[in-house]
Amino acid sequence: MNQDLTLYYKERAKEYDKVYSIPEEQNDLVKATEIFQKLFFQKHVLEIACGTGYWTEQISKSATSIFATDINESVIEIAKSRKIFENVVFEVADMYSLTPKAKYDALFGGFIWSHILLQDLDDFLDKITGFLKPNATVAFIDSKQVEGSSHSIKGISKTDEQGNTYQTRNLENGANHLVLKNFPSQEFLIQKLTKFSKHINYIDLEYYWIVFYKLDHKE
Repeated sequence: MNQDLTLYYKERAKEYDKVYSIPEEQNDLVKATEIFQKLFFQKHVLEIACGTGYWTEQISKSATSIFATDINESVIEIAKSRKIFENVVFEVADMYSLTPKAKYDALFGGFIWSHILLQDLDDFLDKITGFLKPNATVAFIDSKQVEGSSHSIKGISKTDEQGNTYQTRNLENGANHLVLKNFPSQEFLIQKLTKFSKHINYIDLEYYWIVFYKLDHKE
């Protein structure tokens, strides 16, 4: 993971949950929560980049178990302080060096896709697929590029040669970070995921996109 991105989320840990208090995004959060609670009902879920545990808490209400991981200890400590069911285990771990003891029948990635370099996406998807059982359910949620929001086109500070886009983020402690933030189209998402599934579901909310699919079973 981009080192500045890792440092950014470490420093942002205590203020991170404010993103879930934006009034205009509440309807999307309610809809997304309902989708994920149904999708992960009675599943053994591997969550990558769990952050402060907002989605962990929501999904834990219907999942059988969650193994929630993040590279930053600071956000894991906040996640552990939530009133989450005993079916959740947290661990500080880099998703690229993760070695789960078992394979899971579901995987969730909240707001992580946008932080993966375009040139690394194929390796990323291959890596996480290796953590899963045949026919496992996979779901991602991330931000859309919406004019008038913090993720408008005007908010892009830089575009590199590979087409990755970056935003300048300012923290309450005065620090500034150049943060990788890509905004994939529906067509791009489906193109990347057809290798793993013939049945890909895309949900277009006002501020977020959701994609979920079941891994094709290959003998």
